[in-house]
Amino acid sequence: MADQSFLTWPFFEDSHRALAAALEAWCVAHLPVDHGDVDAACRRLVAMLGAGGWLQHSGAGAGEKLDVRSLCLIRETLARHDGLADFSFAMQGLGMGAVSLFGSEEQREWLVRTRAGTAISGFALTEPTSGSDVAATATTAVRGQGGWVLNGEKTYISNGGIADVYVIIARTGEAPGAKGLSAFLLPADTPGLSVVERIEVIAPHPLAHLALRDVILPETALIGRAGDGFKIAMSVLDVFRSTVGAAALGFARRALDEALTRVKSRRIQGAVLAELQMVQGHLADMALQVDASALLIYRAAWVKDQGAARVSREAAMAKLYATEAAQKVIDMAVQLHGGDGVRHGFAVEALYREIRALRIYEGASDVQRIVIARSILG
Repeated sequence: MADQSFLTWPFFEDSHRALAAALEAWCVAHLPVDHGDVDAACRRLVAMLGAGGWLQHSGAGAGEKLDVRSLCLIRETLARHDGLADFSFAMQGLGMGAVSLFGSEEQREWLVRTRAGTAISGFALTEPTSGSDVAATATTAVRGQGGWVLNGEKTYISNGGIADVYVIIARTGEAPGAKGLSAFLLPADTPGLSVVERIEVIAPHPLAHLALRDVILPETALIGRAGDGFKIAMSVLDVFRSTVGAAALGFARRALDEALTRVKSRRIQGAVLAELQMVQGHLADMALQVDASALLIYRAAWVKDQGAARVSREAAMAKLYATEAAQKVIDMAVQLHGGDGVRHGFAVEALYREIRALRIYEGASDVQRIVIARSILG
């Protein structure tokens, strides 16, 4: 079992410790699931997470507040047991993040469904020509026919093709650049929305390229106010960016556990690997990177939960360090496994494929460096 001593840190309350213990027991009983059909696995996981009550933490109803420490604990624990379970939980939160933070009472009806696991959500931000540069969004939304008419393309959209509802960021033109964007709630069965392509990646997840062709939405589909789309998108990322680091931490903890099991049982030249000083040095580095990641992640989550309006710097530090460190920890776990480290069916091989995307999505590592640099330059 992974190290749980971090739960005694002052970042956490008794409710967090109880949550972690209950989720750990649930994961042992229910995970991993069969990933043979990824779409079916994600649908099953969303339903399971909803039935278990875990998706209640993925959003906040009227009068409620998102607890970022709980989000991070859940993602870390799920990722340690099953990367696809983490993905399924995370996308329910990220997909409905704008509604949690800014949605109307009518829009929150979708939030009730995603928290129950009876609907799947997606966050459609990235475009073929604008990834981390949200201000370059080209998809347009113009007033017409009693509401809005949307045209454009979105790509690398998680849950694309299986989502029941998307949050779409589009250009409404109130001002140039970032100040001219708005957020909309878009049911997946809306005429004019189509899946152009399903995208296959090294660690299979439901991803798609979407097209919007004269998609008509009512005025009530607008989330918040026109022109607030960039602020809404950044507020959502401000909450969920730390949780990406938490998922990476879960992967790293699993890799460290697998490495410890391996070096305690594998013998070379008459000695157990764990007795070799060089191996011990590698294990020490891995443990150091795991703990440093946890400190940054739960610092960022704690600061946000204390009421900070923005935690862009803390969240960027947490995501940057934890994802980069997890890549190193997992790579060393693969190395310590020798040939088995790259063999299909071994946990560290799957972790090696899972971790790579986390250094790209929700702001690539170099984007996080820019965020941090700008914050310290004032």
